[in-house]
Amino acid sequence: MEPEEGAGPAESPEGRGAEAGSPGPPGGKRKMALHRCETCSGEEAKYKCPRCMKYSCSLVCVKKHKTALSCNGIRDKAAFVSINEFSELNLLSDYRFLEDVGRMADGAVRDISLHRPTTNKSINYLRNRARKHNIYLKTLPIGFTKRRENTTTFNKKEQRFYWHLKLIFPQSHAEYIVKRVSDDKILGEILKPYIDPEESDPVVRQKLKIYTMSPPSDIQILMKIENRQHNSVSYDELDTSKSLRDNLKDKVVIEYPTLLVVLKKFKNDMVALSQDANESTEDLDSDSSSLSSEEEGEIRDSS
Repeated sequence: MEPEEGAGPAESPEGRGAEAGSPGPPGGKRKMALHRCETCSGEEAKYKCPRCMKYSCSLVCVKKHKTALSCNGIRDKAAFVSINEFSELNLLSDYRFLEDVGRMADGAVRDISLHRPTTNKSINYLRNRARKHNIYLKTLPIGFTKRRENTTTFNKKEQRFYWHLKLIFPQSHAEYIVKRVSDDKILGEILKPYIDPEESDPVVRQKLKIYTMSPPSDIQILMKIENRQHNSVSYDELDTSKSLRDNLKDKVVIEYPTLLVVLKKFKNDMVALSQDANESTEDLDSDSSSLSSEEEGEIRDSS
């Protein structure tokens, strides 16, 4: 335990300083009387560990004591203190501990990102607001992974969704979760931190190198069309120049949007995205064409 981590010549309000003994002479320093260093046993103690209550005389002994006892030097705020040993410092420490807890609880309440819909009423509200935006939002029963992950909210004052978004980059075998994405944000702007050769994060850029080295015209953003037969998989191609809201219009979203970022030259690898797809499966809709013999999933242009 280093003095700067908790021990000191006098006990702090948090109880991390040294516990003083009887007061010294008037105007003099307070000393830890009747106690010697429990590490070297050769000097008068100057510090008392807030964690294990061992006495030390110097920084060297403090470090030795921490190593020998595997002590971190941080006071256990929930440790039991008998009524006979309870002092004003303990009372002040407990009071400040409760203040910290209250502050953390208040911060959690104020953090809108933690307001996740858990009741049927809030879920129904989200679905109704999505329907007014011509988005067919469907939710899964409580307990499903996507239900637990979903942090999508609707801001009533701003009249907009803040979506939980999953981005999948199959050619790099990478997935990223983006939270609180405003529905009026342009799709191309959402992708910039990942595939833009200049604005993307260096670590992400290296991971998605095959995308950052490709021209924007070679990149497609696809979204699976839901409510189809299990052996029939099709994708809508999204427009990177439009907002997320416009791209989601007239589409079915299960919990939150999952976007596939693919390279056109690898679109024959759609089998990796939809293992149950059959090349010759017909669409459910009578006006849809059958799947191409070269592609596992039909790609439908949203424009």
